[in-house]
Amino acid sequence: MRLGTGIGWRPEIADAVAGMAGMAGIDWVEVVAENVCPGHLPEPLVRLREGGVTVIPHGVSLGLGGAERPDEGRLRALAERAEALGAPLVTEHIAFVRAGGPLTASAPLEAGHLLPVPRTRDALDVLCENVRIAQEALPVPLALENIAALFSWPAEEMSEGEFLAELVERTGVRLLIDVANLHTNHVNRGEDPAEALDRLPLEALAYVHVAGGFERDGVWHDSHAHPVPPPVLDILTDLASRVAPPGVLLERDENFPGPAELERELADIGEAVRKGGGAARATAGEAPPVPPDASAEARQRVAVAQTAVLSALVARTPLPEGLDRGRMGVQARSLAAKRADVVAKVAPELPVILGAGYREAFLGYARTRPMPGGYRQDALEFAAQLLKTGRPADARARRRLREWWLDRAGPAPRTPGPAARLARRVLSGRR
Repeated sequence: MRLGTGIGWRPEIADAVAGMAGMAGIDWVEVVAENVCPGHLPEPLVRLREGGVTVIPHGVSLGLGGAERPDEGRLRALAERAEALGAPLVTEHIAFVRAGGPLTASAPLEAGHLLPVPRTRDALDVLCENVRIAQEALPVPLALENIAALFSWPAEEMSEGEFLAELVERTGVRLLIDVANLHTNHVNRGEDPAEALDRLPLEALAYVHVAGGFERDGVWHDSHAHPVPPPVLDILTDLASRVAPPGVLLERDENFPGPAELERELADIGEAVRKGGGAARATAGEAPPVPPDASAEARQRVAVAQTAVLSALVARTPLPEGLDRGRMGVQARSLAAKRADVVAKVAPELPVILGAGYREAFLGYARTRPMPGGYRQDALEFAAQLLKTGRPADARARRRLREWWLDRAGPAPRTPGPAARLARRVLSGRR
């Protein structure tokens, strides 16, 4: 399937994408699956589809690399989005995003972020079974993305290329190769991108992601908020010298530039692909053998390992042996910062009420309180914790925070009284 040139669709750049779809050769877009509702698709996205632009849902919350089997509700939701968008395939990540629960008889933990799967036989067995379950539940083919990582697991048994090659051989799943993530893993884990490409089954390639980031203190952060750097374009050229990518997509999630800058980045990406000049490879014609189910013992071993790591990151429990303390500290701070940023987007009233003290207050809360579930629940629990401890110190701000919490914590919105109406006017900038 030929996709062509794509860009990640975000509401902030909807107008720019619409213009480029008409004039700059945008053939398709990718949308974060969890950010759209099948019955209420954003109007700009509907217009793109009606204009012949392919839309692919990109999931971030399945956690197929986790020890538990995929959640049926999440799979159903992803399938509904694929059907609503008329998508030719759906994509997700080779990652775990939660741990704990019944397999470890411990409290469930949410990362709020994509974390690397250990490249072990146990983890591969679990991943293969989870992928098969997902493939059976989805109405279109599934492609999985390699992720960026800030830390390495000890005692890994395979390289990334070997791990992905066996995953494809055993499940027939397609691959979404993120060349920016290959660069991230080169800087952070010393993994050679060319060596990874040597081992990858590129005949299974569905499409390619390209994104920017930044380096700080020897650690590369895959920010999706900066221009694509030359080393990432070089990896794209290397990949394109081996196979003609069916599609290449630019990801940008924050710090959105104007249309001219986006067009320049897309042109640089196109030039990198042309420079590679790879020939198309034939896809495998034989269906893969059905992989055996992962043993209960393998799932439990993976569960114990992932829970120990996630607990160290979000609940400050002792660090498992063999992990780099410095890198795990960077990862823990990154998770907390992302929580603060997403909660500020989900509940934009909180930074307004708390002002400049929002971020410090939230990070203090996050250091001792793992994320309870979704980000909306996180926002409510953060506000409740502040109120229980008599914060914020300013009585007016505390009153506004209490009104905000009361209006959202119940099963249905309260009938707004004078205080609630006043709080809403203040939050919206009216007097």
